[in-house]
Order: sequence, then C-alpha cells, then structure tokens
Amino acid sequence: MNRQLSSAGLAFLSGLAIAIAPVAAAPSLPEEAILAPVDCPLVSSGSQRLAYDELLLSDRQALLQAVDYSLAYLDTPAALAAYRDYPVPGITRDRVRQSLVRFRQLVATSPTAEALQQAVLQDFEFYRSVGQDGEGSVAFTGYFEPTYGASRVPTAEYRYPLYRRPADLDSWSTPHPTRLALEGADGLQSSRGALQGLELVWLKDRLEAFLVQVQGSARLQLTDGTLLTVGYAGRTDYPYTSIGRALIDDGIIAEEDLSLPVLIDYFRQQPEQLTVYLPRNNRFVFFKETDGAPATGSLSLPVTAGRSIATDKSLMPPGALALISLPLPQLTATGNWTPTPTSRFVLDQDTGGAIRGPGRVDLFVGTGTEAGAQAGLINHTGQLYYLLLKDEPE
Repeated sequence: MNRQLSSAGLAFLSGLAIAIAPVAAAPSLPEEAILAPVDCPLVSSGSQRLAYDELLLSDRQALLQAVDYSLAYLDTPAALAAYRDYPVPGITRDRVRQSLVRFRQLVATSPTAEALQQAVLQDFEFYRSVGQDGEGSVAFTGYFEPTYGASRVPTAEYRYPLYRRPADLDSWSTPHPTRLALEGADGLQSSRGALQGLELVWLKDRLEAFLVQVQGSARLQLTDGTLLTVGYAGRTDYPYTSIGRALIDDGIIAEEDLSLPVLIDYFRQQPEQLTVYLPRNNRFVFFKETDGAPATGSLSLPVTAGRSIATDKSLMPPGALALISLPLPQLTATGNWTPTPTSRFVLDQDTGGAIRGPGRVDLFVGTGTEAGAQAGLINHTGQLYYLLLKDEPE
C-alpha cells in the first residue's frame, strides 16, 4: 500500500494517523531491552480477554494469509540480513519462523477463539514491548488505503496532481527542493520546475492529494469509470513533519481533540490554511501505477486489513507474530464508532516515517471510506506483545 516503506527503498506508508498523531519520545534503553519475556499475561483484565481474538471465526482465512506472507518473507535473503544482528536475546529468524508455523497450525485447527487462546497461552512465550514509558504503554494509530476520485487529464475540477518519480531523482543535489519549491504554496505550480511533465493523475481536492502522499498509496476512481491504483515510487530526502502536530503547537487544535475527521474538518472550513501548513512537510512522495495490486508493506508483501502492523523496524522483529491489546474503535449497530477493548493477533509487516521507538504501532485497517473513518479515530494507548514458541511447550 502506500507503505513501500522498506529500509532499502524506504517505501513510505505510515498512515493517515501519522499525519495527525504526535510521536512520543522513546525511553532511553539499550536495544536489547526493548522487548523482554514476561509471565503469561492475565487472560482477563476487566472486560479485556487477552489473546482472545473475536475475529477468528469470521476472519480465519485472512489471518492465515497474513501468516503465509510473513513466512514467505522469512525465507528471503532480506530476512536473513535483518535478523543477523537482531539485538534482543532469544529472538532469531528461525524461532520466529517456527513460531509462525505452529501458530498457523493452531489457527487452522482451533474450533473456537477460546480454544486458540488456550493453545497460545500454553505454547508461546510473551515478549512485551517496553513502550513509550518503559512500562509497556504503546501509542496506537491507524492507517488505511484511501479511495478518491481522480482524472487522467487536468480539468477545472481536477487540478491537484500526483507525480511520477523523476528519472534523475537519485542524482538530485542535496538538500532536495522543498515542497514549496516543487509545487508552490497553492500546490499548482509544478509546471514551472522539476516536476514538469511528471503528472500521473489529478485529484479535485488538495488535501486528498496530500493525504495520498502521507498514506503512500491509493485506489482512485477515474472519471471514465475505471479504477486506478497507485503506489509509492520514491521520495525527497526530508524527514516527515506532522501537520497535526503543527496545528497543536499553534494552539489551533487541542491535543486531546485531534483526530483525522477533526483535521479534515478544520481544513474544509479554513482552506486558505492549506497554503500555510502543507508546505511545512517538505517530504514529497512520488508514485507509480500498480495495476490493481494490493497495499504493500515494507517487507514487499501485501498488508492485511486488521492483521498487519507497522513498527520501528530498527527495533522490532520483522514478520513476527504479535498480539495487540487496545481500545479499538468499532462500528456499532447504530452507526457510531465506539472504543472497544480488543485483543488481536497481528503480523509485524510494515514500518512508517513517523513510527519511531518501541512505543508506537500503526495498525492497517483496510481500504476505502469506512477504513478511513476507523483509522482516523485510532489514537489510543495499549500494549504490544510478540509471541515466540516455547522451547518445550507444556
């Protein structure tokens, strides 16, 4: 998906929530201390039933497919290199792979979520992230693949382009041109500079075009009725800057009120402010057509809605099985999103430009409008565990 955020190609897909969520400072700990074995967590904690995955029966095939993607990754030279010097004692590529093989067997054969829960608690050791406070508190956000309207040609309605990667990007002198220099304050001046002739497709809304750059991929409904998918193809050499953080720092939005809907609503009501805030993020992302390919993470394999997470890959084990626990916004029968205590098995298959330290996780929630609504509301604290097969299952 937007996230072709690999360490080699730095595919950027950290999620809409990254555009709005502040990044907590990581605790000052040696890398080998970021994950540590813990006693088997409580099965129940209030209304939370840890390791009870309510989606098992309705989502079994998606979970199995996500596991298969991680297994495929672990057989690659990239995985061998990633785990060669992994600093956390007890976590190796072979152990991660064996854990996934066993977990896959359990998912395929467990008749109920309760049966899977009990088997996991018996067979696996839990490694908890120290989180952002050293005590296991992890800040969760969500990301998704948006669907927007677009046109193959510029019109009075469709004016804001997404751009192809410049053929000479690797030879651009540094510092690279800023966002302001590339597209102008109004986002319409690209024909005057380095992006001339690189327009791939045009969107009608400047904020939507910017958010596609944040997400790193999109599904675009074209004016001729066809669907175009685009994905990450490269970026300029600048760190990611959160416009949500800028709005908080300027006293425009309170930190506790910030969400994607709030951010969008602010710019809908104050469109002139786009010229002020969008140029503050100098990182500029380029795209290519992906011929309908699914959203892809930093492991160069598809990410799975509700089952793939993005973490800091300089710290966390790529492709590994994990368990997240948080109040996840869920859509109720009345059409409202309500934070609901949730325990879910996930695969660590992605990373992001603003996902740094052991206290940040970005959950991929899918494609389209509903996924976008959910992603924009995920801004909660929870816990992150990695599951590794015991040497001798009890």
